[in-house]
Amino acid sequence: MKDIRIGNGYDVHALAPGLPLRLGGVDIESAAGCIAHSDGDVAIHALCDALLGALALGDIGKHFPDTSDKFKGIDSRILLERTMSMIRDAGYRVGNADITIALQRPKLAPYISRMRETLAEIMGVMTDSVSVKATTTEKLGFVGRSEGCEVYASVLLFSID
Repeated sequence: MKDIRIGNGYDVHALAPGLPLRLGGVDIESAAGCIAHSDGDVAIHALCDALLGALALGDIGKHFPDTSDKFKGIDSRILLERTMSMIRDAGYRVGNADITIALQRPKLAPYISRMRETLAEIMGVMTDSVSVKATTTEKLGFVGRSEGCEVYASVLLFSID
């Protein structure tokens, strides 16, 4: 019988004008980007937390600390690749991933399919196993005031044997 694990992840980053914005491994045209130690891909960070959490491996900060120069400016796709290596080494594979990005602007609809394809390729799954949804907060809170971006991620993992 296969072992099934569920993980949830959450991450948030402040936004600042003039910084690049990358979400789900895709560069987004935007007047503001995430303030971060790495490239600030808040979607991949939440996804990594969900993957690690499903196997009780800690969180992204444990494995890729923002106090380390080794990870300064790192492409978060590399962090996801390394996280996936840990998942496979533990004897698991991804069943599916579901990601919700809360961002007031810009609109993300034109980027969703590329995000799904990019994340699926890195995780080694079919694109239909990766859901990416975007929402606003109807101008409420820090997301609504365009001060930050928050992402929720859930994953289902299956043991390989």
